[in-house]
Amino acid sequence: MKLFGTDGIRGRVNEFPITAEVSLRMGKAVASVLRSSGPSRNRVLVGKDTRISGYMLETALTSGLVSMGMDVFMVGPLPTPAVAHLTKSMGAAAGIMITASHNPYEDNGMKIFGPDGYKLTDDLEELIERYILGEEPDSPPLPPKQIGKAHRIDDARGRYIEFAKHTADNVPLHGLKVVVDCGHGAAYFISPLIFKELGAEVITTGVQPDGLNINSGCGALHPENAGELVRRHNADLGISFDGDADRVIFTDANGQVVSGDRILAMCAIGLKEQGRLRKDTLVTTVMSNLGLVEAMRHHQIKVETTAVGDRNVIECMRKNGYSFGGENSGHLIFADHATTGDGILSALQVLRMMRDRNSTLAQLSSVMNEYPSQLANLAVPAKPPLDSLPKLEKLMNKATTAFGESGRHLIRYSGTENKIRVLVEHREIGECRSWVSQFAAVIKEEIG
Repeated sequence: MKLFGTDGIRGRVNEFPITAEVSLRMGKAVASVLRSSGPSRNRVLVGKDTRISGYMLETALTSGLVSMGMDVFMVGPLPTPAVAHLTKSMGAAAGIMITASHNPYEDNGMKIFGPDGYKLTDDLEELIERYILGEEPDSPPLPPKQIGKAHRIDDARGRYIEFAKHTADNVPLHGLKVVVDCGHGAAYFISPLIFKELGAEVITTGVQPDGLNINSGCGALHPENAGELVRRHNADLGISFDGDADRVIFTDANGQVVSGDRILAMCAIGLKEQGRLRKDTLVTTVMSNLGLVEAMRHHQIKVETTAVGDRNVIECMRKNGYSFGGENSGHLIFADHATTGDGILSALQVLRMMRDRNSTLAQLSSVMNEYPSQLANLAVPAKPPLDSLPKLEKLMNKATTAFGESGRHLIRYSGTENKIRVLVEHREIGECRSWVSQFAAVIKEEIG
């Protein structure tokens, strides 16, 4: 597809496709594809994060939707998973989240959810894209009396707050001291409120968005900030969200960052012990550490592996009836409660586990030993197929033979940026560094 990537449409603001003009056409396209014949489903929920460009895109998107007879419910700054949840609970035909997730404020984008709260299928995204690009004929203009209305929904936050607390059975958090870094993003208001309502003492940072500071030196991209505050305030843990709060990164009471794989491992084991890990299976991506697979084998938990992207994890879970999965990057999907990765919900589940076990995060996350790894994100001018790069392919084959069962490598292009990601895991950290360096040199030679 030309517009849709691994997680909706994303790009630099005021450059194609993140323009007011494309947003207007996006609204019309979504209405053309998802509008039903009955009036009850002709509503769309629109949320956004805290980027200054959100106002521009929201206005244009809403205009396109309304012009095609859709009623629009604007909920303002809310996490992506809140938009997904409210789309389903309010009986909307679609939900659209205006966000570029962890990207800087100069970028923005849109994620689309269907009436079931799940991201759209590839086929539907492709059809919407054809409408946006003019490859499908525009629908005829509606008579004035059939155009839609736009509404501001004031209680959207409250609806999601009560839902989120309920997923953790309103676990009492009295006596816990928690650092929450919202990255000046979509969770800046509701996430501290949720933890406070459950009784925790909350120390906040990254809760003063100005439209330009989202993800800037804070949040899930910089969990060391929460770690420093944890140490300074003698807190029990740190919780760091990305810009749209569908991801979360934790730090323990020592201020040390806990990897996403460790969180996946402890949650999978905990769910299995509670009889809530359906088919005793964890779903994760090819980016997860080999140590996670070893830990799951020790606990008789099977591991299903997908391509990178929480969407791929969710599709695997839905297809096979699994209940838990996620990514090392901080996406955690608790399918019994949510249709997408949800940072706030995930944090509540982790806090609940700490309470139920009367254990610290460090104790719970010590269930696996991680292989040393090295990850390089290299900017590239183009993205030629990897199998069209003979020197790189030869080096990859050489590495596979050399590693045996002691390591692995994974080389792939970013789905949202002009970058190639090189990951090497090995029992010896020196091998990781050496092979990443070799891969980087060949990539520079063949791609530039």
